[in-house]
Amino acid sequence: MTAPEADTPINSELGWVDGEVRDEFPELRLISAQLQTDINSIGSRALERHLSGLSNRINGARAVNLRREPVPAAYRIFFRHIGLDPDVTRTPIEAAILERLLDGGFLPRGTLEDLLLSALVETSVPVWALDRDHLDGPLGIRLSRAGEPLGRSEEAPELTGGQLVVADSSAALAVLFGELAPGHEAHTETRRMVLFTVQVPGVSSLHIEEALWMCTCALEGA
Repeated sequence: MTAPEADTPINSELGWVDGEVRDEFPELRLISAQLQTDINSIGSRALERHLSGLSNRINGARAVNLRREPVPAAYRIFFRHIGLDPDVTRTPIEAAILERLLDGGFLPRGTLEDLLLSALVETSVPVWALDRDHLDGPLGIRLSRAGEPLGRSEEAPELTGGQLVVADSSAALAVLFGELAPGHEAHTETRRMVLFTVQVPGVSSLHIEEALWMCTCALEGA
């Protein structure tokens, strides 16, 4: 995976942010991209080789110094602003690097998961994937209502009030930086997908576009 060129744009979309959230976090952004794909047609061996190469680039020294890098540091700061201790609830990039150290490498977990992990390790920007056929309107960020379900499935867990969530027009679909709603995740049978990421203060739009570009190009077979 390499950085995007200026003539290879993606069709990204800026999500909505509820007024109460926008007042408190005016620089918080959700950016998404829609695409069509056949995950099963993507070669897994090349992706596994790429993960192996990424594993070789990550060592203990990189892990120790990670939080000093601009993008990881920005997500750590934002975690504290929303009441999360990043030393307890780790940012996505720090969680991925710690898992690599514990496992001795980035272990293959499935084509989509591996693609999202590769983009995360390359850019430090997390990207999530939802099944577009299970969405109701554009994505945005709002506060949860006490007792509302996370998603529309019968297995949906209940949320406490006041949590930051990613939502469509009728349901919460993910806890911000947390779990996706059961039944709404993209999977191997997904053909229409929505990728989304979260931009916080200190993370440039270039990093955001690069992470989405990496995932989009790989999933569309570019």
